[in-house]
Amino acid sequence: MVATRTMPTAVVERRDSGKVQRESLEHEASHVLNEARMVLPGIQALFGFQLVAVFSQRFESALASWQQLVHLAALLLVAIAVAVIMTPAAYHRQAERGRISDHFLRLASNLIALAMLPLAAGISMDVFVVAGVVTEDQVLSAALGTLLFCVFVGAWFAFPYWSRSSRR
Repeated sequence: MVATRTMPTAVVERRDSGKVQRESLEHEASHVLNEARMVLPGIQALFGFQLVAVFSQRFESALASWQQLVHLAALLLVAIAVAVIMTPAAYHRQAERGRISDHFLRLASNLIALAMLPLAAGISMDVFVVAGVVTEDQVLSAALGTLLFCVFVGAWFAFPYWSRSSRR
């Protein structure tokens, strides 16, 4: 299905919980690309801070080599998140320029959600490293990193899934 700029406006349906508005493909595409644009600067800033940390004197003196490797893994995961979150815009420009399809909207939504997994893992791993330096307690730092990862997965995946399931 290909959308054009002459698409009809949104249709409003009634559901148990109130009004539900169906948007045109054009509006949905605009929303999904804006969502990616909103998340991207934060991820890029985080990536920049991760890079800068490596060049500080304390990085080498305060972190054991295995902690430095954990930080490197976190850096790579955040870089993967950047690549995945930018993919919908690159795909649209190259593969579906001038049109909007259901396929693109599903792909973009899935890619944005997928990008949150390496982002959550990368942030959680860096929290683990920082907590280890601050507390000098690897068990506590592992617990904090794991707890944070669970919060991310709960907020970004479990809650939306539960919310969607409860509306059905």
